[in-house]
Amino acid sequence: MARTGVDESGQAPRREGARRETSRRGERPAYFVQSLERGLAVIRAFDHTRPRLTLAEVAKITGLDRAAARRFLLTLVDLGYVSFDGRLYSLRPRVLELGYAFLSSLSLPEVALTHMEPLVAEVHETSSLGVLDGQEVVFVARVPVKRLMAIPIMVGSRFPAYPTSMGRVLLAGRGPEWLEEYLASAELKPLTDRTVTDPDRLREIIARVAGEGYAIVDQEIDDGSRSIAVPVHDASGQVVAALNVSMLSGRGTAETMLDFLPAMRRAAEQIEADLRPGPVGQGIGLIG
Repeated sequence: MARTGVDESGQAPRREGARRETSRRGERPAYFVQSLERGLAVIRAFDHTRPRLTLAEVAKITGLDRAAARRFLLTLVDLGYVSFDGRLYSLRPRVLELGYAFLSSLSLPEVALTHMEPLVAEVHETSSLGVLDGQEVVFVARVPVKRLMAIPIMVGSRFPAYPTSMGRVLLAGRGPEWLEEYLASAELKPLTDRTVTDPDRLREIIARVAGEGYAIVDQEIDDGSRSIAVPVHDASGQVVAALNVSMLSGRGTAETMLDFLPAMRRAAEQIEADLRPGPVGQGIGLIG
């Protein structure tokens, strides 16, 4: 019997690359679940600067009306992801489950940590590893320096790519066409009075980063901190992560951070070596 090109449900099978059916509302695909998008937006409303929020604040941040925001918050309370004290909502530790599944599937952080710890011991400053997720850098590994005053960033933290040293290294590792799309779509807003937001200037900086193999950012994402980053490549030569060292501005200048480069590049090379396939083709990859 000849194949008719339909499955048992009478529908034509979906093929990779085929045009997706879109809904009548906007450009969302027909399968898009808006309530899931809104629920995730409620979770993302909380961060290290906004750990506890009122219903009105959640509604304002997410753009939801108060009734909808309340339903999502109470659902998250029932599921154990959010706590409520009668006035303020806050995330509970269980929300970490949402990110742990991703982090635990990566061998990259585990591999990197074995080389980041000696790096921190050598330079006496905090080191982090980040990957690019859309327009943001996600911290997937971090070794803090043991000091009374330290930069309070945790694994899972997210920052825009354009004003960070890791972000600029990761942007420099992308192709020119991708970079142009990024510069055209990213919201380039000043976070401090030093933040570079001009697309032409950022294009020049990223080109220089690509040529020099490192990026230094001096108090562009917040006042009082500096960082330097180098790329981490996979076996094919693609930039898959960025390794940085960060410090408070009072501990040195942007120029003195260049002293960290030799140790950082050694650490990046060691991470890359561990990521390469072994002689029998069973090396460590990015995905466990």
